Amino acid sequence: QVQLVESGGGLVQAGASLKLSCTASGRTMSNYAMGWFRQAPGKEREFVAAISWADDNTYYADSMKGRSAVSRDNARNAMYLQMNSLKPEDTAVYYCAADPRYYSGRYQFIREESYAFWGQGTQVTVSS
Repeated sequence: QVQLVESGGGLVQAGASLKLSCTASGRTMSNYAMGWFRQAPGKEREFVAAISWADDNTYYADSMKGRSAVSRDNARNAMYLQMNSLKPEDTAVYYCAADPRYYSGRYQFIREESYAFWGQGTQVTVSS
């Protein structure tokens, strides 16, 4: 069984940066697709970013493109999300997700249904 634990969330002012971490245990994540999703109050969970294990291709939501960078460190069994120029609308609980299946297309990485394992989430609050 895979356990995912997110960390790095917090309360920041608009324009600040945060780096979220997702640490995995129970399995080696080197051949897992991994992604970040978020859920704001009163809204459905949405895709933020993802990274492929096969070729390290990265995928981003339009709202985060240019302001964020997803990366992974297989030696540490971890994934990261660097977020810059944060906005109040980025306020949400951020979730890490992982799946052992091979994905090759963006449409697979952006779907919640593509991921079997989820963390508990870390709160990010951006004040104006």
